[in-house]
Amino acid sequence: MLNQKVVLVTGSSSGIGLAIARTLAEQGARIMMHGLEAEAEGNDLAEELATETGAEVRYCSANLMQPSEVERLVDTTIEQFGRLDVLVNNAGIQYTAPVSEFPADKWDAIIAINLSAAFHATRRALPLMARNGWGRIINIASVHGLVASAEKSAYCAAKHGLVGFTKVVAMETAEQGITANCICPGWTDTPLLNDQIARFAEQHGQAVEDARLGLVKAKAPYPEMVQPAAIGALALYLCSDAAKAMTGTALPIDGGWTAH
Repeated sequence: MLNQKVVLVTGSSSGIGLAIARTLAEQGARIMMHGLEAEAEGNDLAEELATETGAEVRYCSANLMQPSEVERLVDTTIEQFGRLDVLVNNAGIQYTAPVSEFPADKWDAIIAINLSAAFHATRRALPLMARNGWGRIINIASVHGLVASAEKSAYCAAKHGLVGFTKVVAMETAEQGITANCICPGWTDTPLLNDQIARFAEQHGQAVEDARLGLVKAKAPYPEMVQPAAIGALALYLCSDAAKAMTGTALPIDGGWTAH
């Protein structure tokens, strides 16, 4: 489906980002992976994915807190592959604390990586997509882009902002063959949740596996975490011709969390 399309996935050395990169690579896309690993380690990850999928895969390290680094990441992708067709803004960080105790530096970092980086990357990518008459912007938001949870002020602010930003991009590019959509996962089986699971286990005197289920059931009726591969499959659908009229959406994959 994506033969020779070029895809940049931020935060793709593990978790949701890696699952998306793998799914799109399996469909013939050429992939630029991104993370904070040293280039040698990142190149090993790219080689591993290339061997696994048969796709052309490269790696670029960049600190997404810095706008110049975000732009360099996009520019490097275009320089190495000659084009950019699909941008997946996936990279994200998390920190939890009440607003009155929330460290200002943590707020700034979460807004920078979870929201501003998507703006800087999209801004850089859109002119090329417009010239080619085709493009896909896929922003990995969160169920917290649709609803709120206590002690997640920065994360909720960033993800709500990402949903709003995506709608604006969709409106501005609807006649250019470009779509912009958000995927909004609920509890997903990734390392990002490890600290929250451990804290839930400690608070409730539970084993880690019991705490995983307890954390899920506290919000969603579906009794399992979403698997990253399912999010990869949804990203693939958004890249397809079947989804060319879908733009400006925020699609929950949340086990029924937002059905409440």
